[in-house]
Amino acid sequence: MLNLPELTLPQMLRERARTDAQRIALRQKDFGIWKPFTWAQYYQRACHVGLGLRALGLSAGGHVGVISENRTEWVLAQMGAGLVGAVTVGVYPTSPSSEVAYVVGHADIEVMVCEDQEQTDKLIEALDQLPRLKRIIVMETKGLRSFAPEVRDLITTFDALEKRGAASGRQALIDQALAQQTLDDIGLMIYTSGSTGKPKGAMVSWRNIRGVVPGIVDRLELSRSTTHLSYLPLCHVAEQMLTTFCPVYIGSQVNFGESIRTVQEDLREVAPTMFLGVPRIWEKMHAAISIKLQETGGLRRALFAKAYAACQPLAEKPRAAWSLGERLRFAASYWLVFRALQNFLGLRDVHVALTGAAPIPPDVVRFFRVLGVPLVEVYGLTESSGMVTGHRLGDVSVGTVGVPTQGVEWRIGEAGEFQIKGDMVFAGYYKNPEATAQSIQDGWLHTGDVVREERGQLKIVDRLKDIMITAGGKNLTPSEIENTMKGSPYIKECVIVAEGRKFVGALVMIDFETVGKWAEAQRLPFTHFRSLVEMPQVRALIDDAIRTGNERLAQVSQIRRFHLLTKELDHDDGEVTATMKVRRSSIYKTYAEEIEALYR
Repeated sequence: MLNLPELTLPQMLRERARTDAQRIALRQKDFGIWKPFTWAQYYQRACHVGLGLRALGLSAGGHVGVISENRTEWVLAQMGAGLVGAVTVGVYPTSPSSEVAYVVGHADIEVMVCEDQEQTDKLIEALDQLPRLKRIIVMETKGLRSFAPEVRDLITTFDALEKRGAASGRQALIDQALAQQTLDDIGLMIYTSGSTGKPKGAMVSWRNIRGVVPGIVDRLELSRSTTHLSYLPLCHVAEQMLTTFCPVYIGSQVNFGESIRTVQEDLREVAPTMFLGVPRIWEKMHAAISIKLQETGGLRRALFAKAYAACQPLAEKPRAAWSLGERLRFAASYWLVFRALQNFLGLRDVHVALTGAAPIPPDVVRFFRVLGVPLVEVYGLTESSGMVTGHRLGDVSVGTVGVPTQGVEWRIGEAGEFQIKGDMVFAGYYKNPEATAQSIQDGWLHTGDVVREERGQLKIVDRLKDIMITAGGKNLTPSEIENTMKGSPYIKECVIVAEGRKFVGALVMIDFETVGKWAEAQRLPFTHFRSLVEMPQVRALIDDAIRTGNERLAQVSQIRRFHLLTKELDHDDGEVTATMKVRRSSIYKTYAEEIEALYR
């Protein structure tokens, strides 16, 4: 059982710099070279950033926004703000200007830290809507001279910010702020994805962060020797818990690659001992291996199929319980087939791999576990400050999310809703007491997720608000149907239509890359997404994938008719959130005619 000191995250960073001064805390890849930063350097630079922010006019307790891909400067801005008693608010770098303006305005952000000109432009477009914004800090300066003089006066470079803080000589200000800081102070504001309306700002206190860490460390068996590649958006709680929360408290190492586009290459170079992938990442990796198998020779395909079939029974069996014969069977499969695939993925040294933040097709989890990747499912929310349930590494039941972690009180409420209590339950929504009162009742967080116990573990059935009732009065859980279909490498998205209907219909989006490779192998010419979708052979391919999926579902849940989308669902069109969660109401409205055609 992990007992943490009664320190806030910024106070813990100072302690880490004192006790582990010369150990490597962060590594950043720039121009192909990995540059290390010790805990002492991490703390010192964060101090300089914090002092620079105060020198630029950031008020005590003010709000600092960050819009950037993951990199050292992101966490320096966050920790620097925390060291001077400010609150950090992350903004998705993929968000259009209108969404950025909403979050920056709603969160009352005074200073915005931007990655480059592209992100700065989003703010400049909306400056008239942001009266509280005082300064913009830019990490990469290329193109900044193109701004008008009055805009340039607002802008400072990140380098200049650090130098200003270093030159201020006001270390006493940091010491004073840390002496006054309490666990109940707000440290972060994390905006929800907004799948059913405007994003809400969840206030996360230092106590919430300290409360969630022991359960994560214990369940995932993390230690100071753990290494992690940070690449998922840091404005999401899932990446925060593994990039800042746990590493600062246990002293583990975080690596930042060059870009979100170089993740696969960075993974191979870092070979981390822990890896977090949201379902879409695992589905893409699954599709990438499917493509590799399509491209390789018949002998290799046959060898993979034989190895996979031989090891399939071991997917959920703890390694400690393997018989000698099973160990030999896996060893032969590993050296002949799986080792090369693990190297291709960059996951050969992973001690624990996890998936969370959204439902994942069980077949995808089984696939990676058969390959020897120790993939476990975890569950948490922004409002729970991160992960609150997860599989124990030696007790995995695919299709469930394990059992609650250390420090989590839990119960199953009305309509099967999962409810939790503990230090990790967030402080409430910013400027939204009504939503806070709905979410937290008598100290219990109402998650809005329906669960049931299955084989001694918890299974997420669906969101309470998403459960559908057919015209025949049958209750359906759309995520179960959708995830079954997304287990096919050819289906990227599936949106169920069933509320008040006679049967289940679906809007289906193909995986362009995988279906494209399949079409090339069949010598079928196409020019773009729509031309590929409209081929009768592709329709037949998806029809076959849905028929296969239907065999695993109860008759009432089977898809009877479907419409193939002729374009990819897009964030800019309001069809998915920044985290790629489907906005059902928006899609139902956009494709109303196509949906009605399914029932004619």
